[in-house]
Amino acid sequence: MSENLTPTQAAAVPAQAPAPADRPRRDRSEPMFPDGPAADPAGSHHERRIRSFQPRRSRVTPGQGEALRRLWPTWGLDIDGLSRLDLGELFGDPALPVVLEIGFGMGEATAQMAAADPGTGILACDVHTPGQGNLLNLAERNGLTNVRVANGDAIILLREMLAPDSLAGLRVYFPDPWPKKRHHKRRLIQPEFLTLAATRLAPGALLHCATDWEPYAEQMLEVLTAAPEFENTQADGGFAPRPEFRPLTRFEGQGLDKGHVVRDLLFRRKTA
Repeated sequence: MSENLTPTQAAAVPAQAPAPADRPRRDRSEPMFPDGPAADPAGSHHERRIRSFQPRRSRVTPGQGEALRRLWPTWGLDIDGLSRLDLGELFGDPALPVVLEIGFGMGEATAQMAAADPGTGILACDVHTPGQGNLLNLAERNGLTNVRVANGDAIILLREMLAPDSLAGLRVYFPDPWPKKRHHKRRLIQPEFLTLAATRLAPGALLHCATDWEPYAEQMLEVLTAAPEFENTQADGGFAPRPEFRPLTRFEGQGLDKGHVVRDLLFRRKTA
């Protein structure tokens, strides 16, 4: 006890630091961006199931955060599954054909495709907050009015919020391959997904997948070939060469430098 120490011993005892003042902390339940993408837009009003994605809320840069704060109310939407989307109203043009892109990463390729084809709307869906902010930034910087960013589960978007035959195309570039065998059930390209997607694609619309994971590419080809609603655009029934409209991304280039083989699959929804 300090009261039993001699004056010399007491002087040697370091002084106890004063307790730090209480600092206000952000409640983790509060949204990072009050008018931006919600953490779980569908909440608990939709069934819990095996997900093909993992939400990633990594560090958002100041520029991305500013884009989310300013642009999300105009160019963003949360996938809450509560109402049907009017794509013509969403893009401000009832005649604009709209392609759904599931998983866009940081959005560079999406922005390039939007710039190269201003006559097509791109509804870009992802759960990666920094990527959402980055794509909004790129869209504003390049004057891209044909991009909208959707936050949440693409399955709920397709099933609950999009009308039948409403999409002019569907793009799934480099989805998570879930390489471990016990996780293969989480892969997005499955028969059930294709059945749902076919109901939302217009007849003749293109489904375009790409992956650099060879086992997943083989599974995609097998599942798509067996899907009665789709037909391969390749006469030989195999993989397609990379079409010019799909940009070569930095991530893809790094993979190619390491010897990865990138496979493209181009299937159309049958017209009859």
